[in-house]
Amino acid sequence: MRTRRFGRTGIQISEVVFGAGWVGGILIHQDNDTKHQAFHRALDAGINWIDTAADYGKGESERTIGPLMESLPVDARPRISTKARLDLNSSEALADQLRRSLEQSLERLRMDKVTLFQLHNPIAAESGNGRIAIDAVLGAGGVADALDRIRDDGLCDHIGFTALGDPACCIQVVDSGRFDSAQVYFNMLNPTAALAERGNLAVQDFSGLLSACARTDVAVMNIRVFAGGALASDVRHGREAPITPDGTIEVEAKRAKAALAVVDEQHGTRAQRALRFALAEPRVSGAVVGLAELSHLDEVLKAAEMGPLPESALAALRGVWDRNFGLASAP
Repeated sequence: MRTRRFGRTGIQISEVVFGAGWVGGILIHQDNDTKHQAFHRALDAGINWIDTAADYGKGESERTIGPLMESLPVDARPRISTKARLDLNSSEALADQLRRSLEQSLERLRMDKVTLFQLHNPIAAESGNGRIAIDAVLGAGGVADALDRIRDDGLCDHIGFTALGDPACCIQVVDSGRFDSAQVYFNMLNPTAALAERGNLAVQDFSGLLSACARTDVAVMNIRVFAGGALASDVRHGREAPITPDGTIEVEAKRAKAALAVVDEQHGTRAQRALRFALAEPRVSGAVVGLAELSHLDEVLKAAEMGPLPESALAALRGVWDRNFGLASAP
């Protein structure tokens, strides 16, 4: 397993990160033996980072990880990142919510601190519908200040945020220099984070986000590599949920069909092609992959061994994007 530099932290992170979330859900929905096998096989293959969150399975992801971490010698344990989603309608102060969430996460994880603690809410100009206003993040007494205090108190080594919501606000947060990492939406169906401009793509426009991270040396954790499953398979398990406002599951399936038609089986399975696309972007520190079963881990490890997609495949994808996947207009 190759490693990459995790931004200005200097940490060497495996280029594949074990995503312990709800959509893949192997550490939430599977039996204990499968969870145990997935965890240890991933570590044996060189994956050195697991990304989780307090609300993944209502804490079940963290409760699974805790005993597994305890079973290992300290120097053999992977790094852990977790997240807090703030209740913006609560009377509890945001700083208090963040600290309480992390303290509860640490209890479930059976750890004294995590490598990375992240804000999970999307960011926008104003708060509403789960989104948090940028002023509440960067302003005096806001989220960034609260996370600084949590880090100073030794509960985490680094702080990050999920770069969803209003892309311009996300870039502003990156440019502030207050955060060490950003979780960035980037895949074959929405590559805009890596582009200077969106062009003909009728998708949410994250253009300039990876460039902002590069110029401020903010580490990038690539989320939704498989586009919530649309790229990996046509089989639906009911946990798919688009997290950008530009399409339904049905529209994502149409985009996936067009993209995979030009990056064909010679480049691996559907999931392998999707992961190899992410690995072709040098500004990505680690690609977070969700797994539903052990065979998915085998696919992921093989894709990492195969390495990034070649330039010929990337050029073919650019042609598909220029045609907006053959779709007439934005959904």
